[in-house]
Amino acid sequence: MNDQEMKGKISRERDYLLQRLWDARVIVSLVLIAVLVRVGYGDNRLAPTQVVNTYDVTTKTNNFIGETVTVRSQPIKKVGLASFTVTDQRLLGGEPVVVVNASGLAFDLPTDSDTRVQVTGDVRNLDIPNIERDYNLNLQDEFYKDYINKPAIIAKSILLAPRVGQITKNPRKYYGTKVAVMGNVDNIQSPVLFTLNESYSLGADNLLVLFVATPKRVINKGQTVGMVGVVRPFVVADIERDYGITWDERVRRQLEADYRNKPVFVADTIYP
Repeated sequence: MNDQEMKGKISRERDYLLQRLWDARVIVSLVLIAVLVRVGYGDNRLAPTQVVNTYDVTTKTNNFIGETVTVRSQPIKKVGLASFTVTDQRLLGGEPVVVVNASGLAFDLPTDSDTRVQVTGDVRNLDIPNIERDYNLNLQDEFYKDYINKPAIIAKSILLAPRVGQITKNPRKYYGTKVAVMGNVDNIQSPVLFTLNESYSLGADNLLVLFVATPKRVINKGQTVGMVGVVRPFVVADIERDYGITWDERVRRQLEADYRNKPVFVADTIYP
């Protein structure tokens, strides 16, 4: 069986599980899920290899220089045209870290001061000539004078990282946007359909998640996971068309009854 046939077989098996196991409201048995189990979490091309905090980056810099890391932090202020600082100082103390945008995509800082950003990139000491050479950038030296020779993250990816409650309370703000989300797994419908909640946000609705990569490890209720994906309105016909899913009529009616006019987070990456 070639790779294309194997992918088709796995896709058909995933759809079959979605249709047959909806009413169970629990994760499928280990016998059935063994078809899908490998190591890791699906397609993790965007998954961070290390999730760290800025306090460690600034106080244990030698441990991170030359490494690719991910931080989920509060943006503080803009630096120059394409950079900004982030910090976890409200919780842990430490100096702010400058993030230099080398992703090739413009990024606007969130207007809501309560929204974090997720940054994945290389930790370097900020040496302007070397950074410009290595990443083909043109930085305005005068804006970086306070950060020279201090740790910086040269960002390959920058995403908004709203909380679950921020998305469910104001989903239109995030529709069509690729974001990073972290939350606790709840109400598992199948290996690829479940909800997320956040224990510290009272009154927030759970967020429906559809995982469109092949699951390769059991995801357990109560587990905290990070995800990358797109927020969109939950419209059954659109979801089926765009992601090649076919739900039977009973499942379709149940989904529409439960989630019509609510957001769905379509995740292509999940990481612990």
